[in-house]
Amino acid sequence: MFVLMRARLAPWVLIAGLAALTGAAAASAAPAVDVRDVRLWAGPESARVVLDLSGRAAHRLLILKNPDRVVLDVTGARLGRGARPPGGAGVVRQVRLSPPAGGNLRIVLDLTHAARAKSFLTAPNRRYGYRLVVDLGGAGGAETPVKVEHARPEARDLIIAVDAGHGGEDPGAIGLHGTREKDVVLAIARALAQQIDQEPGMRAVLTRDGDYFVPLRDRMRRARARQADLFVSVHADSIRDRSVDGSSVYILSQRGATDEAARWLAERENASDLIGGVSLEDKSDVLASVLLDLSQSAALSASHAAAEQVLHQLNRVGEVRKPLVQQARFVVLKSPDLPSMLVETAYISNPQEEQRLRAAGHQAKLAGAIRDGLRRYFYADPPPGTRIAQLAAGAAAGSGG
Repeated sequence: MFVLMRARLAPWVLIAGLAALTGAAAASAAPAVDVRDVRLWAGPESARVVLDLSGRAAHRLLILKNPDRVVLDVTGARLGRGARPPGGAGVVRQVRLSPPAGGNLRIVLDLTHAARAKSFLTAPNRRYGYRLVVDLGGAGGAETPVKVEHARPEARDLIIAVDAGHGGEDPGAIGLHGTREKDVVLAIARALAQQIDQEPGMRAVLTRDGDYFVPLRDRMRRARARQADLFVSVHADSIRDRSVDGSSVYILSQRGATDEAARWLAERENASDLIGGVSLEDKSDVLASVLLDLSQSAALSASHAAAEQVLHQLNRVGEVRKPLVQQARFVVLKSPDLPSMLVETAYISNPQEEQRLRAAGHQAKLAGAIRDGLRRYFYADPPPGTRIAQLAAGAAAGSGG
């Protein structure tokens, strides 16, 4: 009986074994994910490496020392035909690609110094397919707590943080004739910074001064690290209707401010950032909430007043799309104690405005309008201890006011 059963089972065992072998062969023959391109965008404080993939892929990120490097293993991937590693830049000394081993493709980023790294896979959109992104920050990372020293014995310059939107991997909106938002707003931001620096008692700092990506919250951190008195982010709007034109100015909505206050309170144990010169770390929930409310209310009020002046000056340069200051929940405006605004200089989707945005003369006019608005705001209500306060007082005395 036992022998008969073995004889009868043998064909099924053979069939099952053949099926298993066939399945394994099919799996091994399944097409791998192609790495179609490897791109590197590097700035002075951060870098972004992007892998363009033909499909979804799992990956593993390792941060190694001695020497400092980041290793990225992409499961089931192979280097596509024509793909080449980019040259080193910024914190990335070189990019090395290893051939597939065990079904994985290994990418090694040799670093000039230790840096924090994070990775994520993005789904396809209208512009890109699947992308595997590795962001490299400073040794402290994009969320490094910033210690701000407010005590200054002499009159100081006002510091304006000028933020050119988008950059690097993120081109922003693209006009009908191929003009990229990231390029024109960087040109406007540079012109604005130059004009601000020509104003006595005012000094500009750029959150990016090249074609590289800066995370939104890192833009805020950089502004606060430089002890900025005001933050202005420069953009160019886009809409499907190509006839729409004009400028607009935004500040943070109250709801967005409330969301950010909750975030700061939730992360207070790990944050030593200062709110109006007072740390939240050792405060009760009630007191911390009161401090945040006071700081945010003052920042929003100042943001609105400054934005009104900028909007008024932009109206002298060209058409203003929205005659009142708008409010929205832009992440880049969410610093709780720093007056902030976002300026949509024009609609890059409008062919006529796209053409004007490309012209250096028009870029300078837009920058001048923003500068004039900021100047009017600060001279109307100069912060104590600043050179602007001294100049405004001198001007008032000279006019007999």
